[in-house]
Amino acid sequence: MLILPAAEADLDAVVVLVNSAYRGKSEGWTTEDDYIDGQRTDGVILRADLAENPDAVLLLLRDEADGPILGTVWLEPAGEETWYLGMFTVRPDLQGGQRGRGFLERAEAYARERGARRMKMTVVNVRDTLIAWYQRRGYALTGETQAFPYGDERFGKPKRDDLFFVVMEKGL
Repeated sequence: MLILPAAEADLDAVVVLVNSAYRGKSEGWTTEDDYIDGQRTDGVILRADLAENPDAVLLLLRDEADGPILGTVWLEPAGEETWYLGMFTVRPDLQGGQRGRGFLERAEAYARERGARRMKMTVVNVRDTLIAWYQRRGYALTGETQAFPYGDERFGKPKRDDLFFVVMEKGL
């Protein structure tokens, strides 16, 4: 399992993978397709996010350096020894085989080696199975919530009017 920073040449493949995992009708268990339609990201958004957040890193999971992308994770310093973890993705046909668990541990170690003492993330409130998965990995609900970006179709088209993000944190 190799964890490598994404290069510009990887970004189009990252978009395809992320959209298939988050919004695809796939065999993976992490899809949001039942309550959000459309894309999770696109090349313009991803490139803009990377340009606007120079301290962030998009890490890729691969079996070998030039092999296909098997997973993604966005890591970004978010203040006072806290890092934000987002866009965590494992290729849908590989989910359920412990690969995600190992990838998450490696992403946390990457942040810890760079001064992180706490990881923070947001998850759509109705994703009970995913929230429970993160809780088994040591993340806890903080009680804090954030608004869902209704009206901004760059991140998808909600099929429900009760979506918001829950904030989860884990001490490293």
